Amino acid sequence: MIQEGIYDPRNRVNDLTGKEWLQLSKSVWVSERCAEDKEAFKHPAPFLIKDVQKLIKLFTKRGMVVLDPFNGSGTTLIASSLENRKPIGIDLSKKYCKLTQSRLNKLKLKNYKIIKGNSLKIIPKLNTNIDYCITSPPYHNILRNKGGGIRADGSQRRQGIEYYSEDPEDVGNQKSYADFLILFGKIMKEVHNKLNKNKYCSIIISDFTVNKKETNAHGDVIELMRKIGFDFSGAVVLLQNSKPLYPFGYPYAYKINHHHQYILNFRKV
Repeated sequence: MIQEGIYDPRNRVNDLTGKEWLQLSKSVWVSERCAEDKEAFKHPAPFLIKDVQKLIKLFTKRGMVVLDPFNGSGTTLIASSLENRKPIGIDLSKKYCKLTQSRLNKLKLKNYKIIKGNSLKIIPKLNTNIDYCITSPPYHNILRNKGGGIRADGSQRRQGIEYYSEDPEDVGNQKSYADFLILFGKIMKEVHNKLNKNKYCSIIISDFTVNKKETNAHGDVIELMRKIGFDFSGAVVLLQNSKPLYPFGYPYAYKINHHHQYILNFRKV
């Protein structure tokens, strides 16, 4: 890959030149799709490869260890492998571990680990420290609606989304929003313990509705991470222009369509 600009050998964060670093310091990014993202949409909350690649490039150097404790469809493993990092993905779901393996096989990628199980129990047992964590947690239990999935019939009609799992230890199965934050915080505490000093953690999350009330989920996660011991390094707004619009509340009350996510960046100091 041809780099733009001049690389500073004092750079301990990434392999970017000053010019490349500057472009990724913008507070708003536009989400980008590529052909390899198609399989990711078999998961109800997919990452996109190019979005994750930007974060991998920004917060790691080649050969560094990257962890995703909520692996999902495996986009973190794909993006990290493409950038010559060493990714580890953990997920409770056998189904999504198989989907991850299938995607990696199709791209003939190597040097990754897929671990089926509970991140809360697995992270402390990892035989390596990590250099970067990037993840997006299940959003409380908002997916627990009847129906076969938002894309089950190939349309854009909203039909409800399948469960991630039936496991009571799944972050997405917690009875209350408070319980969701508590369990998520326990997992991120284990991430903090394994993360090398001065390294980064990025959490991709959107605000969402609980019991017909809007949450300030991104604000709550920032506060939670600070209590764990992370420094907050700033938020990037990830604009998702390709998402469909739904007439929530029309014509009786205003209800927002969430067409962005927050990339919340933290540093262990």
